Amino acid sequence: MTSRPVETWLTDMDGVLVHEEVPIPGAQEFIERLKASDRRFLVLTNNSIFTPRDLRARLLGSGIDVPEEAIWTSALATAKFLDDQRPGGTAYVVGEAGLTTALHDVGYVMTDRDPDYVVLGETRTYSFEAITRAIRLVAAGARFIATNPDPSGPSQHGMLPATGSVAALISTATGRTPYFIGKPNPLMMRSALNRLEAHSETTVMVGDRMDTDIISGLEAGLRTVLVMTGSTRPEQVETFPYRPTRIVDSVADLLAEVDG
Repeated sequence: MTSRPVETWLTDMDGVLVHEEVPIPGAQEFIERLKASDRRFLVLTNNSIFTPRDLRARLLGSGIDVPEEAIWTSALATAKFLDDQRPGGTAYVVGEAGLTTALHDVGYVMTDRDPDYVVLGETRTYSFEAITRAIRLVAAGARFIATNPDPSGPSQHGMLPATGSVAALISTATGRTPYFIGKPNPLMMRSALNRLEAHSETTVMVGDRMDTDIISGLEAGLRTVLVMTGSTRPEQVETFPYRPTRIVDSVADLLAEVDG
């Protein structure tokens, strides 16, 4: 890579390091090289279901040893945003432990009585009752936040509706659109940079999706690397009005640069 030397790495998780529970060749070595080089790095994910501890255990089960503090989720970014906007606020949360824990940790109170925010995250068990409550609270004036805009996600049995789809349901019912925190919002990248005390000009974002990883990295002023092990296929790259800084087959192609 040209320009200033790379001091910090941000990398997506699913499609870059793992496919579900299966490690992508080169991912384990990539993370080990990053740790050995003492370069600061974060693994980013739009998934708000799990806490960093949960995700560390999941990755460890795939043979990839990522420290808990090196995992940055859309739930953590959402909690950081709300803490900056309205410290000590209240929220009605539709989501799982990753989101509720992150909000508790910044001092938020969970309530369904006149909350400051309705916060929608990912869950494997969306409750019609909880969604109805969220609709009524948003209609009554609660500010509407969603952890990420992903319309669907993978599972062992096929596609699952994700946060973006449920957000669309609530928006259709209320006429109110949420503010999405996760990728492709560059806010996710900027909060990660702030956590590392890193500079955009010396940071690289590695991702597998042009429409989330690459665009949010680009808009945050980072160099971007698209890997071909995930969602975006080679023939799709030219259909986008922007380009990554580089395209490689997989993170295995970046090992020498981490050492450099």
